[in-house]
Amino acid sequence: MVEDAMGSAGFVMDRVIGIDLGTTNSCVAIFEGSAPAVIPNRGGYQTTPSIVAFADGGKRLVGHIAKRQAVTNSDNTVHGAKRLIGRRFGTPEVRKMAETVAYEVVRGPEDEARIQAGGRSYTVQEISAFILMEMKRIAEDYLGEEVRKAVITVPAYFNDAQRQATKDAGKVAGLEVIRIINEPTAAALAYGFEKKINRNIAVFDLGGGTFDISVLSVGDGVFEVLSTSGDTFLGGMDFDNRLIDHLADAFHAQHGIDLREDRIALQRLKEAAENAKCDLSFKKAVDVTLPFIASKENVPIHLQQEVTRTLLESLVSDLVDRTIEICRATLENAGFTPSDVDEVVMVGGQTRAPLVQRRVEDYFAKPLSKGINPDEVVALGAAIQGYALQDESVDALLLDVTPTSLGIQTAGGGYSVIIKRNTTIPVQRTVPFTTVHDAQAAVKIVVMQGESPRAGENQHLGDFMLSDIRPAPKGVPDIAVSFSIDADGIVNVTARDRDTGREQKITVTVSGGLSEDDLARMMDERREYEVAERRDEDVQRVIYGVESLHAQIMEILPAAEPSIGSDRLHSVMKSLAEAKRSVSQRDVRELVHNRGQLQQIFESLQSVREAR
Repeated sequence: MVEDAMGSAGFVMDRVIGIDLGTTNSCVAIFEGSAPAVIPNRGGYQTTPSIVAFADGGKRLVGHIAKRQAVTNSDNTVHGAKRLIGRRFGTPEVRKMAETVAYEVVRGPEDEARIQAGGRSYTVQEISAFILMEMKRIAEDYLGEEVRKAVITVPAYFNDAQRQATKDAGKVAGLEVIRIINEPTAAALAYGFEKKINRNIAVFDLGGGTFDISVLSVGDGVFEVLSTSGDTFLGGMDFDNRLIDHLADAFHAQHGIDLREDRIALQRLKEAAENAKCDLSFKKAVDVTLPFIASKENVPIHLQQEVTRTLLESLVSDLVDRTIEICRATLENAGFTPSDVDEVVMVGGQTRAPLVQRRVEDYFAKPLSKGINPDEVVALGAAIQGYALQDESVDALLLDVTPTSLGIQTAGGGYSVIIKRNTTIPVQRTVPFTTVHDAQAAVKIVVMQGESPRAGENQHLGDFMLSDIRPAPKGVPDIAVSFSIDADGIVNVTARDRDTGREQKITVTVSGGLSEDDLARMMDERREYEVAERRDEDVQRVIYGVESLHAQIMEILPAAEPSIGSDRLHSVMKSLAEAKRSVSQRDVRELVHNRGQLQQIFESLQSVREAR
């Protein structure tokens, strides 16, 4: 363990975990020895459902335990939150999401999308932080030490707001996020790590909520992203929704009842549709059966319908077509054709669908690489990157790209791109601009991100004023605007009047919807929750000890009873009753006292039994 944590200079490094924060499932990995490894959760599963639920009494549930109670507590069970992170309320994507979930999506104070559950509204960063806290806990249970640092992956096509919101979620979870990296890049890193290959790789990443395609050149330990694109609202959830709508429409046509209007029925339908979709990856047909899904005139109605793979593929064919269209555009941006790609790596659970595999294989005209687990490879790549950032001797250099263009607003509502999308980062670009009015003394630099030629259709990142420009006719002043992006994706913008030397600049750190006060409050709440949770775990350990001793005493008592007399038996039974009462009351002091009493009784009865 000590050797694994030593850097090339011989000093002990902090352990860095790699986290794939997924829409449907999340995964955590660590670099140990000479390779990365996925860390299983307490149930022994390699991945954990990205689900958070709020039970009675405010108790928070995360992962499999949250998923198991989703039907009976649908209003307070949050899934798919990643689709909402960094998004504004009222956008088409948020409206679409709100229509397909049982919980309520509401408008926050800063116009951001929030989630109403458990009697209060939560920012999406908080919900994501609860999942990240579970990943952190899984790693700490495995390592036996506190984990402070993490590399977290995001879809390649996430914008700055979504990336910063993810980083904020990590901070709320008590993690120092030392790098945010793109999911396809992480997958390529895991796939090519320590392999002596020189190849062009396409990473096709279709997960639960997002789709990405990245084209990389891999060779001599260098992983260079040439082009990336995607759709942050295209994934397995959309496949599920197509089947949900089909089943609900068929039920409505037969019985006149829309199951989507009943939240519990909708949640049952969601689970059945997701299970059917997964089963159809290796079966030709499945029966979807949901007894007592509704009632009409006090008569229970059951849903029973056969779903074939052919039917499912007809429902989702256009979604798969959309992924191929994005692949085509991404290859063109890289100056590639499908024949220039040596290997196609499939990432994300939805890539198990036979239709997806057939279409991708047909487009690239070559067999797909299937030597990796699509659910785990992204976390493994994040763990490698985390280790590489700590130990310079690791032979893995990532050259990633900025997924969207950056520029400034120009006169008349135009948009001038300064750094084009798919430019390798870190990067710096300088472009000359001038004034649009005679004797103009100041210019406002409005920093934008996006691909539309109209500024209003792009994302506003920030703005600042460059003042005290030398009076001159319009078009004469020479103003140099410089953009730089570092390896962490932080954007710096500088405007300089070359005539006077006057300069102004801004560091664009998109808020992600959280103020410093919000972050501080959430971190305080996390610490309070952790203290309360540790206290509850301590109580549970004492309760377990009391209950275990109670069971052992009841087991040996019949054999010892003839030898201890009625008075002693009465005393034992009284102590057992007091122990049971302390368990129900959860009084720590009483529990500890009764545990000690039961331990003495157990040892005494054991001695009596052995003496016989």
